Amino acid sequence: MRYTPHGLPRVENDGLQQGFATRDIGFHIIVGLAAGSASDIMARLIGQSLSERLGKPFVIENRPGAGGSIAAEAVARASPDGYTLLLNGSADAVTATVYQQLNYNFIRDFAPVASIASGPLVLVVNPSFPSRTIPEFIEYAKANPGKINFGSAGIGTVAQMAGELFKAMAGVNLVHVPYKGMAQALTDLLGGQVQAAFSTMPPAIGHIKAGRLRALAVTSKARYEALPDLPTIGDFLPGYEASITVGLGAPKNVAVEIIEKLNKETNAILAEPSMKARLADLGSEPIAMSPADFGKLLADETEKWAKVIRTANIKPE
Repeated sequence: MRYTPHGLPRVENDGLQQGFATRDIGFHIIVGLAAGSASDIMARLIGQSLSERLGKPFVIENRPGAGGSIAAEAVARASPDGYTLLLNGSADAVTATVYQQLNYNFIRDFAPVASIASGPLVLVVNPSFPSRTIPEFIEYAKANPGKINFGSAGIGTVAQMAGELFKAMAGVNLVHVPYKGMAQALTDLLGGQVQAAFSTMPPAIGHIKAGRLRALAVTSKARYEALPDLPTIGDFLPGYEASITVGLGAPKNVAVEIIEKLNKETNAILAEPSMKARLADLGSEPIAMSPADFGKLLADETEKWAKVIRTANIKPE
């Protein structure tokens, strides 16, 4: 067997065509979240399209719990044949530090395959809240330290990380209130039990457009297409950015040609207008990357959130 310069086994092209995706088994995409979540829906959309392109079934298997580490560990231990994949991304980059007793290393034990999509969060407040802009919000928070509660989808979620990063960069004292999901956090925000939330876009945008919640800014580097008049937090806190990125990973030592094949097919799917529209409905936009670029993004996210987690002393639930 020949090897690449990176030490991974190289499968000859003829072998790839004759062997990969021709075995009498289906593919598995393991998802560390419950069925029905935005990420789960993305896995099903991509899985269905890959199934059509490769002529093999893609089974989505949900293994929620422990910040996605149950799913990740299952894939880390799977055979490196390209048939078992992990839906991974920013959430796993956070889990890598929050959960300190993991039986795998998120960067070392996985091979990045393909990015799928990235979406912003949005800082929303109850309409009765006195601030209408990020500068006003920061001014109010500094004048009222510890009196603003912000809700999130739970301890160790990207929604909490967005808030903790904001606290550190703005120099304000906000109180984190974790919920079991973003829907519950927004219910309490609507009812006035908490004053703010760093929310994923799908559960918040309807409330924003109906005037039930006031959006102050999005957390991404660029403005959000569906709310083009909304600024970014980075417009006021240069360098601030927090997005939820989702992609596919595989066990380490999967042959380079197999990863390249899956990457090529995934990127082709992301270029389809119908897929762009479906992802937009989920508050995200497609991001096609090479495996190397996706791997760098995950490594950068892991390092970035590790600093935030240690500074805020975040522990798992």
